[in-house]
Amino acid sequence: MTAIWAQAALWLGLALVATMLSIWLRVATALSEIVVGTVAQLVIGAALGGALLAGDASWIKFLSGAGAILLTFLAGAELDPAVFKSQWKPTLGIGLIGFIAPFLICAAAAHWLLGWGIQQSWLAGVAMSTTSVAVVYAVMLEFGLNTTDYGKGVLAACFVNDLATVIALGLLFSPFTWKTLVFVAGIVAAAFILPRVVPRFFKRYGNRPSELEAKFLMLCLFGLGALAGWAGSEAVLPAYLVGMVLAGTVGKDHALVRRLRTLTLGFLTPFYFIRAGSLVSLPALAAAPLGFVILLLTKMAAKLTGVYPATLYYKSPKREAMYTTLLMSTGLTFGTISALFGLSHGVIDQAEYSAIVAAVVGSAVVPTLIANAFFLPRHLLPKEGLEKA
Repeated sequence: MTAIWAQAALWLGLALVATMLSIWLRVATALSEIVVGTVAQLVIGAALGGALLAGDASWIKFLSGAGAILLTFLAGAELDPAVFKSQWKPTLGIGLIGFIAPFLICAAAAHWLLGWGIQQSWLAGVAMSTTSVAVVYAVMLEFGLNTTDYGKGVLAACFVNDLATVIALGLLFSPFTWKTLVFVAGIVAAAFILPRVVPRFFKRYGNRPSELEAKFLMLCLFGLGALAGWAGSEAVLPAYLVGMVLAGTVGKDHALVRRLRTLTLGFLTPFYFIRAGSLVSLPALAAAPLGFVILLLTKMAAKLTGVYPATLYYKSPKREAMYTTLLMSTGLTFGTISALFGLSHGVIDQAEYSAIVAAVVGSAVVPTLIANAFFLPRHLLPKEGLEKA
């Protein structure tokens, strides 16, 4: 266990450095953690060997995955059902165009500009079509936008975007089977049962130092995550759905949400974001930067071409429209998952995988930095968020 404790101290030390940088530079902590992970992998790997950071260790993968699941659940729980119902048209419209435009344009760029094969190009289109609920939620939480109708609408559109990505990945590369039907049935059952059981259960046994509520929620999330993995899907998808159906109960329990945020943001998500940054090989990018540059720029251009006009069509002011477009240009979880799926199933090779993952991680950093620097809708920020901005 000595080596594990030392590695845990190293990772939390990197998380602390990233947090201090986010305060000094006035950027979202999630972004500084990604950058710190990338730099740490390069510096520590060169000085002491890549094994020291141990990004592929099973315990780090678990903490990273748990962070993604809980952060995605919290993002879903922030959705106000009344706001979602009132904004369902722009949510669906913006979310779907946010998937379709980069999916088609990035696939075409991979085929015609990079010379990739048909299957490899379609996989690149899927990976680059994503948005990142985790990054968007972390950024909005930083400024308090998650409590506004605007922020809730953007998060809902991000979910629609990623749901379309998951469906496209399944249809193109992982045909639906009876396991998929079992998974869908489990999700439907959870969506029907949990909103009816959770309020009564928490009222009867909750509000105790034993933190029964957190244990029960993690039991449900990890159980559905296991079902998703068994069916060939991804654990963060049911987490977002469970968060949405419990938004009217768990989402309104502010004390419980604060305790979950402490666990998630204070301990788990640094492993997720730092590990995401550590997947990027800067030497590999320096040796062959064309794929990374073309995919990143094409994704941002495609999102701008698709999402920005859609937000204007739904009467969004220009500043909020551009901020929404840039946040929906981010990618992380589903993009890296799609790339890893393609590599493990022989659809893409290591070089193509590196280009896609680097572009995905780059899209988590570059658009968000531009958005917060030039297009942050300060007039929508609550008082505490305005002070941070």
